[in-house]
Amino acid sequence: MGFKKICLIRTTTLALKLSIIIVNYNVKYFLEQCLCSVRQAIDNLQAEVIVVDNASTDGSINYLQPLFRWVKFINAGGNLGFGKANNLGLQHATGEYVLLLNPDTIIPEDSLYKCLQFVEAKQNAGAVGVRMLDGGGNFLPESKRSLPTPLSSFYKLSGMAALFPKSAVFNRYALGNLSQYNSHEVDVVSGAFFLCRRNLLQQLQGFDEDFFMYGEDVDLSYRIRQAGYCNHYFAGTAIIHFKGESSSKASGKYVKMFYEAMVLFVKKHYHNRNKWLLSIALHTAIGARAFLSFVAAPFKMSNSEKPNLLNTIFTGAEDDVEHAKRQFLTLFPDKKISVVPPAMLPAAEVAQAEVIFCLGELTYAATIDLLQQIKPRSVKWYGHRSFSMTGSHNKNLRGNVYVLSTAPYPKE
Repeated sequence: MGFKKICLIRTTTLALKLSIIIVNYNVKYFLEQCLCSVRQAIDNLQAEVIVVDNASTDGSINYLQPLFRWVKFINAGGNLGFGKANNLGLQHATGEYVLLLNPDTIIPEDSLYKCLQFVEAKQNAGAVGVRMLDGGGNFLPESKRSLPTPLSSFYKLSGMAALFPKSAVFNRYALGNLSQYNSHEVDVVSGAFFLCRRNLLQQLQGFDEDFFMYGEDVDLSYRIRQAGYCNHYFAGTAIIHFKGESSSKASGKYVKMFYEAMVLFVKKHYHNRNKWLLSIALHTAIGARAFLSFVAAPFKMSNSEKPNLLNTIFTGAEDDVEHAKRQFLTLFPDKKISVVPPAMLPAAEVAQAEVIFCLGELTYAATIDLLQQIKPRSVKWYGHRSFSMTGSHNKNLRGNVYVLSTAPYPKE
């Protein structure tokens, strides 16, 4: 029985096909844009969306709840960390499948349908991840990964992986020899987009809550494989993952948390000599990478400010663009702006411009396709009926937000 027929049958019985769980911490505007895209992606699916808020101090629930009344918001009551908050969401999920999704993502309209088709065609499927791009349209290598080993970790930390990005030996951790445009079986699926059957997640008791932030997706992917299932990288759809919204990737704190999570994974799953070698390598890397990140941060930060000086190009349907322009000009009345139809954007001069995608008639799928064709200095997404514009031109730093209004949506 095909997927479409399954959907039709489940629609009549009101059984849920998919539960989407999103953990939020102080990124309400990025989550706003994420939910705008999710709203389109679940249009023809029996799905529920659960947002677990980790005691945000930016008023996330008060801002978002009136805008997205179809979303179930759960106040965690404290900052539980990524894994524990996802597990809390899992307790409330009722779908046959569960998608763990980061709040700083944009997904195209057909992504969930394609992923469900893919996983249902695979026997013994465990978790499924997708092709992820940063805010500039660049492929994120963590979309497909192997498990950390002493040798692959050494090559990554020493810079050999970056020197030979397509090597099966030197870039084993990011599976550099496997094309990003083809689907593959992989060891690790990213927690930014982690699709799995709910009963399997429940069987494995979700994320290991000893991992507060980072590494929990590696651990869960490993346990899924240990249970006899296959994890998959699915190249049939691409999403945007801005990264760095909850913590700056340039900070020493991030580096320390990330590598300590890797140490925890090693202690839990590795034994004997491999455990000793990898622990030494990772502990050494904590100090070295933190120092290098601290030295490089001022230079990265200075580059990130350049978009404030750029021309701004709006693209999308005429009505959507006009509405966006009016709100934008209330913030930047002296800003030089122009309008370029989406079909003309690949031929436009965008190398030193900021491009604002005005969603509505212009689809999320089309914006992601366009982003891969053009190389603008900066990009922002403006969801239909939203009150912010968000984007990121540097995957290592916090993203950029234009707050257009604090007025709520009309009730949905």
